[in-house]
Amino acid sequence: MQRTLLLYSTVDGHTKRIIERIRDRLEAQDHYVQLAELERCQLDVSQFDKVVIGASIRYGNYRPALFEFIRNNLVPLQQRPCAFFSVNLVARKPGKNTPQTNAYVAKFLQQSPWQPALLGVFAGKLNYPQYAWRDRLVIRFIMWLTKGPTAADTVREYTDWGKVELFADQVAGLGSSQ
Repeated sequence: MQRTLLLYSTVDGHTKRIIERIRDRLEAQDHYVQLAELERCQLDVSQFDKVVIGASIRYGNYRPALFEFIRNNLVPLQQRPCAFFSVNLVARKPGKNTPQTNAYVAKFLQQSPWQPALLGVFAGKLNYPQYAWRDRLVIRFIMWLTKGPTAADTVREYTDWGKVELFADQVAGLGSSQ
């Protein structure tokens, strides 16, 4: 039985929802899965056959704990099959919704000494009512610049759940040919 560690870094909780869908898909394929928030993870990466990390973008950046975790666990991450996915609203746009075309995946690969075998990118969720007033203001401005919705009551999920499940199936196959 494959032991898979799923780690997530989220601001508003949507990345957690995505990784929970990946967990459900893997468990349905008889994988043992351990789920943990990256910022609080105390698990030994070397105890798992493969590792998946999902991280969201806020104001153009990943949370610093992502890169700290990678630096602290670089050797075990490099020794096993791994995957990384980014969650960002830019991925809602055609032509920016693949690992090869998404600027935040490219930014991750430039900043990270870890280069996972499998990459994914998923559009996130826009939820103005959930945001603090400052975040709502800044995100509305960013959406205005990128021709997205700006109405203060907008709640819109852009995630393609079929794409998430396909990614989970690819994770299930990671390392099986080695």
